[in-house]
Amino acid sequence: MRPTRAALTVAATALVPALLLTAPAFAAGAPAAATTSVAATTEGSTTPVDDMSDDDVRVAVFRILADAQKNQDKAVIREANAALDDGSVDALRAFLKTGYRLARAEDDRVAILRILADPATGAALRTAAERALDDGTPEALRAFLEHGRYEAGA
Repeated sequence: MRPTRAALTVAATALVPALLLTAPAFAAGAPAAATTSVAATTEGSTTPVDDMSDDDVRVAVFRILADAQKNQDKAVIREANAALDDGSVDALRAFLKTGYRLARAEDDRVAILRILADPATGAALRTAAERALDDGTPEALRAFLEHGRYEAGA
């Protein structure tokens, strides 16, 4: 990663909370969802990407990239960097609309395959992991990693 991108990622991560809390909409008593749309982007914001400002889109991609680097999600890092290298707002919006979901699914698939490769994985967990892989949708893969593996392991 380029040093300037690393500096921008750190700056965006540090400044977003301060900017959100000092925004005029927050001071005017606007609903909390309107002021935290960028912060919630990685958790599934309710604000459509097309309604976000160009700066909000760019900050959202940087937040996703910082989170992916922390979690070592290689596909998300690769796709976020590709969108940032392109530099156009259209590429960043495309990443937020579909690229992030598909890259995250790729990383989820790898995580599930690692669970299956572990010889200590029990039969119930193995069955649940295989079911998620057979389904193949990004939502099924994510649901298994967030909930299914704990339910199957119990």
